[in-house]
Amino acid sequence: MTTASTDPAATDTAGLVRVGAVEDLQQRCQMVVSGGRHGIAVFWHEGRAYAVDNRCPHMGFPLSRGSVRGGILTCHWHHARFDLASGGTFDPFADDVQVYPTRVVDGVVWVDPRPVARDRRGHWKARLEDGLEQNLQLVIIKAVLALLDAGVPARDILEIGGRFGARYREAGWGPGLTILTALGNVLDDLAPADRPLALYHGLVHVANDCAGAPPRFTLDPLPETGVPPERVKEWVRQFVEVRDSDGAERALLTAIASGLPPARVADMLFAAATDHYFLAGGHTLDFINKSCELLDLVGWEHAADILPSTVRGLCLAQRAEEQNAWRYPVDLVDLLGGAIAQLPDLVADPAGGADLPDPDALAATLLGEDPAAIVAALVGALRDGASLTAVSGALRYAAALRMARFHTSNEFSDWITVLHTFTYCNALHAALTRAPSVELARGIFHGAGKLYLDRFLNLPAARLPDERPRADGANGHDGAERLRDLVVLFDREQQVNPAATMVYEYLHTGGEAAPLLHALGHLLLREDGEFHSYQSLEAGFATYHALKDAHPAAAERTLVAVARYLAAHAPTSRAMLQTAKSALRLQAGEDLSVAPDEE
Repeated sequence: MTTASTDPAATDTAGLVRVGAVEDLQQRCQMVVSGGRHGIAVFWHEGRAYAVDNRCPHMGFPLSRGSVRGGILTCHWHHARFDLASGGTFDPFADDVQVYPTRVVDGVVWVDPRPVARDRRGHWKARLEDGLEQNLQLVIIKAVLALLDAGVPARDILEIGGRFGARYREAGWGPGLTILTALGNVLDDLAPADRPLALYHGLVHVANDCAGAPPRFTLDPLPETGVPPERVKEWVRQFVEVRDSDGAERALLTAIASGLPPARVADMLFAAATDHYFLAGGHTLDFINKSCELLDLVGWEHAADILPSTVRGLCLAQRAEEQNAWRYPVDLVDLLGGAIAQLPDLVADPAGGADLPDPDALAATLLGEDPAAIVAALVGALRDGASLTAVSGALRYAAALRMARFHTSNEFSDWITVLHTFTYCNALHAALTRAPSVELARGIFHGAGKLYLDRFLNLPAARLPDERPRADGANGHDGAERLRDLVVLFDREQQVNPAATMVYEYLHTGGEAAPLLHALGHLLLREDGEFHSYQSLEAGFATYHALKDAHPAAAERTLVAVARYLAAHAPTSRAMLQTAKSALRLQAGEDLSVAPDEE
C-alpha cells in the first residue's frame, strides 16, 4: 500500500529502500531495486506505487519485464496473472507473489523490503493440495522441496498424498497410491538428493490417477461397534464373496471403529483376498498390503480413511479360478485346492515354525515344470515345521529368479507378467509377516500356481552373470567407476544383460551395497517410470534386505533381477526429471530464462 501522509511515522524511511522520484517512476512505469531475495519490481499504476518480488513464482521470469493493465500484472513467459495490490494469482499453476509496502515521502518513492511473515509450512501444504487437485507437476515438486526445506518430515507429505488419493478416486486404491507407498518404503535406501524426487514421483502418480475421476464417498461404521471380531471378519468375507462393496466397507469400518489392533484389521482383508485365487493378476493382495504399509508410514490413526479404498477392487477383482489357464490343461485349482484343504493340519501355529534348512532347494523346485512336485514340496516343508514366512520367503526368491532369468526373446509385455508374480509374492511375504493365518497361507499355493504358469517365460532361460565365465577385475574399474558406467549404460535402450553383468561385477569386486542401491534408485527416478518399474525396485530392495545376511548370493541375484527390469524400460523422455531440475534451480534462486552456463 502507498502512503503519502504527513504523520511522522509515515515519513520515517529507516529500513526502507529508495526507489526514486515519483516523476521518474511515472515516466518509466517500472523500476527494480535491491531487496527481498530476488530484487523488487516497483510499478506505477493508476496513480500509485506497487512493489512485488521481481521473480515470477511460477518459473522465475523477471516480473519487471511483464505488463500491467487494469490492476493485473502479467508475466510474459507463461502468462501467469497476479493482482498487483495483493500479489494473489489468478492461475493455480503459478503461486501468489510476495508484495511489499511502498511509501511516498517528499516526492520520493520508498519500498519496505521486509516481507510480511507467513506460515511457510501451512502455505506449502496447501500448495501441495493445489498441485494434486490440478495435476500440476511443477507445483507438486516445488511444494515437496519447500516442505522438506522447512523441516516437514516425509511422513507428513506421504500423509497428504495418501489421504488425497484415497478420497478423490472413486475406483479406490490404485497404481498411484501403490507407487507412493513403494517409494516411501525405500526412502532410506535412496541417496539424500533423490528422496525429494521419490516423493515427487509418488505424488504425481497419485494426481494422475485422480485426474478427472469422481471422488470416493465414504460410508459410516455400524452404530454398534462392539461386534465380536470373528463375526465382523465373517461379514467382510461374506460381502466380498458376493461382490457387495458397500456391505464389506461398513463391516471393515466397524472393525476399525471398535479399536481392533492393526494386525486383526489387516487379517480380515487378507483372508477375503485369499478366499479366491490370485485376484486381479495379483494386484488385489498387493494393493491391500500396500495400504497397510502406507499406514505404517503415516500412522494407523488414518486407517478409516485409507483401508476402505481397497474394498471396491477386492470385491470386483477377477478370480483366477475363472480363467482357462488355471483350469486347462492342468486343473491347478483342483490340485492346489487339495493341498490347501490340509493347511489346518499342517499349520498348528501360523506365527511359529522354523527356518528352511535349504531355501535354495525349495526355490529350485518351485521353478520346476511338475506342478504335483511343487505342491508336494510346499506341503512337505510345512509338515516338517517350516514357518509360513520361511516358505513365502523361498517363494518370493523363486519369483525374483523368474524375473532375473527372463529372456529378451520373449515379448516385451511379458516382463510385466513375471513382475506381477514377483510383486504378489513380495506382498504375500509381507502380509504373512504382519498377520500370519491359515487363511492367508493359501496365498502361498496361489503364488506357486502362478509361478508355474510363468515357466515358459524362462524358455530359454537367460543365464545369470554368476552362471557365466567371469573375468576377475573386468575392465580394471573400481566400484565407483562401475556405478558411473551403469548410469551411462541406461542412456541406451535394451542394455538388459550388460546391466546385469555390471551389477554382478560391482558386487564381486567388493562394492558396497548402499551405493548400488542409491544408483538403482536414481536410475529409476530419472526416468518417466511406469507403474511396474517402481514395484520392481521396491520388491527387489525388500527381498535383498531379507536375504543379504543369511543368503548373500541370493540377495545379489535379486539386485541383478532389478537391474535387468529397469534396463529393459530405459531410457524414457525424462520429462519429470526436467520439471524437477527446473524446481531445484528455482529453489536455488536461479533465473530459468537464462541458460545455466550463462547466468
